Amino acid sequence: MLQDQVRIFTNLYGLHDPGLKGAMKRGNWHNTKKFVSMSREQIVNEVKASGLRGRGGAGFPTGLKWSFMPREVGERPHYLVVNADESEPGTCKDREIMRHDPHLLIEGCLIAGRAMGCQAGYIYVRGEFIREREALQRAIDEAYEAKLIGKNNKHGWDFDLYVHHGAGAYICGEETALLESLEGKKGQPRMKPPFPANVGLYGAPTTINNVESIAVVPDIMRRGAGWFSSLGLENNTGTKLFCISGHVNNPCNVEEEMGIPFRELIDKHCGGIRGGWSNLKAVIPGGSSVRCVPAHQIVDCPMCFDNLAKLKSGLGTAAVIVMDKSTDMIKAIARLAYFYKHESCGQCTPCREGTGWMWRVLTRMIEGRAEKREIDMLLDVSRQIEGHTICALGDAAAWPVQGLITHFRHEIEARIDQYTANPDPDGAVSEKVAMEAAE
Repeated sequence: MLQDQVRIFTNLYGLHDPGLKGAMKRGNWHNTKKFVSMSREQIVNEVKASGLRGRGGAGFPTGLKWSFMPREVGERPHYLVVNADESEPGTCKDREIMRHDPHLLIEGCLIAGRAMGCQAGYIYVRGEFIREREALQRAIDEAYEAKLIGKNNKHGWDFDLYVHHGAGAYICGEETALLESLEGKKGQPRMKPPFPANVGLYGAPTTINNVESIAVVPDIMRRGAGWFSSLGLENNTGTKLFCISGHVNNPCNVEEEMGIPFRELIDKHCGGIRGGWSNLKAVIPGGSSVRCVPAHQIVDCPMCFDNLAKLKSGLGTAAVIVMDKSTDMIKAIARLAYFYKHESCGQCTPCREGTGWMWRVLTRMIEGRAEKREIDMLLDVSRQIEGHTICALGDAAAWPVQGLITHFRHEIEARIDQYTANPDPDGAVSEKVAMEAAE
């Protein structure tokens, strides 16, 4: 269990002053001038040495991503964009950083801006995050007033920071769709290449990072890359914010060491599974876009990118959705399928047509009004969507369906059998019968 003195997000629960004075008492903005005075290569190399992997879901090495930016700033300026469009179902970590520890993010933006030669940064905030945007803007105003950022600031690197409020589209969490929206256009993903590091915001070199990825950088610089890399597991270093919801006794957001076993995470921070560990049915370990994992596979699994990938799932944003045996798995995945159908931008045919088709089939399967051959047909369609779209929304829609069929096919078949046996051909299976079939 992570000790309190090791934690980076010391005001995650809003128990202390989120303002500049409170942040400075907690160590924010300490020695920042020293870090900003380092060369770009020195900062990037320190982040590389820390082993930090992107906290937005993909887990790409942050320092490596920064190194893709051109070495020289030419006619086109360099931009830093922070992705605060936290719209993944189950994920609620970035909003707490913006509400309660915004100065960590702002300081991180300054250091990251220096590392990539950016003199302007944009924070793209989810449309529904009204109070979070207000709290973040207050903190930015404080930083400007104290000459911590802006032109001719105390740190010697001119850096302006702007907050942009989105309109609530999930697709704008995809980095190129975010850039389109930021430019005032319809939020639809761009074809790649060119990649944002060469042609990003306004056609200029741009790096897009998640809120948590940027917010941990000041502590990496203050405490050293060796400190950060000593936490967690090999290739999965540092601390991580876990958003734990669902059928646990105490749902919570918590900062823990990367690679903590699932059982330990739940027992120490959530008071265990509702009804005991024997009542655990499945877990979605990284937000709605990863495959669910049955209880027996995940119970002792280390919560990190690589170990969850071995289970054909993923850590994603570390939004841990716990489901006990009262859960109707078909209904749960159908609800996620509807979300992706609703949020598809419609640009790619496999996603535009496939997400709606999967949802309609799953809706019939909830009642058992389907044929068993449709299970394999549904799996085949999900694979036709996966990997055949411009962005990863198609994959995100396909993976929950694949997880359902891989691990809970027997529930779908039992539901179909129950419906077929019903003497009333138009009657749906009652909830009680459906639960008995699932058991």
